[in-house]
Amino acid sequence: MNPPEEGRSVGRPAPLVILLLASTLTIMAGAVVAPVLEVIRSDLGVGGTAAGLIITTHGLATALASPLAGWLIDRWGVRAPLAGGLVLYGVAGGAGMFTESYAALIASRFVFGLGAAAVFTGTTVALLAYYRGTARDKVMGWRSTAISLGGVAWPLLAGALGEFSWHTPFAIYTLGIPLGLATLLVLPRAAAETDRDEKGGGILPLLRRRPAILGYYAMLIVASLLLYSLAVFAPIRLGEVGVRAPFVVALISMANSVAMTLVGLAYAKARAGLGYRRLLQLVALLWVTAFAIMSTTGSPVLIAVAMGLFGLGMGLQMPAVTVLIGDSAPPDLRGQATALSGTASFAGQFVSPLLLGPLVDTTSVRTGYLAATGIALVLLIVLLVVRLNDPGENAGEQDVPKDSAVPAAGTTKEA
Repeated sequence: MNPPEEGRSVGRPAPLVILLLASTLTIMAGAVVAPVLEVIRSDLGVGGTAAGLIITTHGLATALASPLAGWLIDRWGVRAPLAGGLVLYGVAGGAGMFTESYAALIASRFVFGLGAAAVFTGTTVALLAYYRGTARDKVMGWRSTAISLGGVAWPLLAGALGEFSWHTPFAIYTLGIPLGLATLLVLPRAAAETDRDEKGGGILPLLRRRPAILGYYAMLIVASLLLYSLAVFAPIRLGEVGVRAPFVVALISMANSVAMTLVGLAYAKARAGLGYRRLLQLVALLWVTAFAIMSTTGSPVLIAVAMGLFGLGMGLQMPAVTVLIGDSAPPDLRGQATALSGTASFAGQFVSPLLLGPLVDTTSVRTGYLAATGIALVLLIVLLVVRLNDPGENAGEQDVPKDSAVPAAGTTKEA
């Protein structure tokens, strides 16, 4: 097998299309429910906290189930767990079309989160395993773009379907079922990533050997915490400055996703030009700037600019940290290492309103965003001080899974 060739595209297009489309399902998880949440709350007669659990329950389930999903992928390969997760995602998510009670809906959302754990981990591991060199940077940037586009398209579709009934948007989740079947047909048939005698000793010894991975998880927690602080409190802040029209609020909030979309397309060049250390320093600087603006301005235009700056940082951070985690783990532990990134991300989402909410309630949204500025500033200082090496510099071809039907960049293996 030839060594990876920089800049070359890889394999057949069908696996990449499936993996990119499946990647958008994680952002879809809560986005489909959000437009009809108030209608659900009113129809089922539940309070605000109980209604919020309709959105957050799947995140808790995903955080808890992600390590198991990673272990299954390391043990059996990515194809079967990902396909099963997609089908479970579609069935459990689509169950909302028929549920008439709050308890049944919450139960379906928890099972739905189990499927989402396999989808998040499986799509990430597959992209890391099947692409090398700058081709990997390109597809990871495209993944960022796909996810951000999903963050715009799926809520719009859900809102349109929600005009008929609050049950109707749940039909969107059933997309997971055909995607799961397509995964079985298109992705490589491989028993496992590596032979059993090549195992690396488990995830805990790996984390002790390579503590930098824990730092990457911490950055994911910070990223999710900051992201959800915008999702939860930015509409409140806009209301304080006189912007209350839902459409205008949505347009300003979309600045985040638009920026992520644009920078995702340019991620490969940015990574090649800056390297990981400077790239992540730039991310932290963008976040400090974004939240400094959010905590000081009363201008809706500047708030939109701040949302865009944060989106630029997210669009760079997401693929960079994902690859750093994947390259820091041997192939036989990549599933578990990647799965813990899902746990970290969803934990950050869960913690965000709990950490910043009491501060906002007792002071103001501006004070909450001032605290977020401090969190981003601490991250920037850490990234300026620590030395960050590229763990994939000497990875070689051992990262390509055995029996892979999707060749690594520059290889000549037939699918």
